[in-house]
Amino acid sequence: MSPTTISRPASDEYAEYYGTYISKVPAQDLLELLGSQIEETCALLRNVSESGADAAYAPGKWTIKEVAGHIADTERIMAYRLLRIARGDATPLPGFEQDDYVRAAGFQARTLASLTDEFRLARAATLSLLRGLDERALLRRGVANGSPVSARALAYIIAGHERHHVGILRNQYHLSA
Repeated sequence: MSPTTISRPASDEYAEYYGTYISKVPAQDLLELLGSQIEETCALLRNVSESGADAAYAPGKWTIKEVAGHIADTERIMAYRLLRIARGDATPLPGFEQDDYVRAAGFQARTLASLTDEFRLARAATLSLLRGLDERALLRRGVANGSPVSARALAYIIAGHERHHVGILRNQYHLSA
């Protein structure tokens, strides 16, 4: 059912803010990228000790556990938006405050291994959803956080958001797989 490729969204399919994430997505098959990100991100996180996962690179910044949990939370939120819009639901969808979510999540009480597994499962669910959508569904548009967005733009945002935070893990926390 899914198209062979999910084409890059036009700039009028998402809020300007999300252009930062979409620009991080290379010109390749999006479904393949989303699939490869599972292993790449999990391998990166597996190389961190549980005690090291409680570290932040600077005061007031998230710990590695909080970054990992945030990636999974955002994946779910964006995939939920994608589902609603792809199914033709025209109800405007609310935004979310990422810092409030991280503060309320209790990621520090969890193991990094459990957070890594949560990301793996959330991404697998996203891929399953995307594989079941046709081009018409991917082109549908809705409103999220007060701005127009298409289902396919949300798929690109998911991939770019993960790349953004993996870049932070590599550059600020000096992690490598």
